[in-house]
Amino acid sequence: MTTENPFDALGGGGFDMNALLQQAQQMQEQLQSAQERLADTVVDGTVAGGAVTVKVSGVGELVGVEIKAGGFDGSDADDLSDLSDMIVAAYRDAKAQVDALASEALGPLAGGGGLPGMPSSGQLGF
Repeated sequence: MTTENPFDALGGGGFDMNALLQQAQQMQEQLQSAQERLADTVVDGTVAGGAVTVKVSGVGELVGVEIKAGGFDGSDADDLSDLSDMIVAAYRDAKAQVDALASEALGPLAGGGGLPGMPSSGQLGF
């Protein structure tokens, strides 16, 4: 009884599953390392000349808010509304920077022509 390798039809001596698995493991390790570096990164987002600055981790988590003294007294509802808007705008500024960092760090690993079927960075939630 002869056993035929179904991958012989591909030519070049068949299909090296071990090499493919090794490549997949290396890509997974690189992806995990990049994600850890992003988690340790903190980006500042600022608005109104530094009146409000927020700190956002490389994975998009808000980790700090700084409000410059003297800009807001808190006694006026419009003043507080403006402050709220500035915090949101500063977060969006920082989040855009984080998204760019994630795309740069994970793009080649998460969907840049690696293994078929690997999710792109957008599918990973970054």
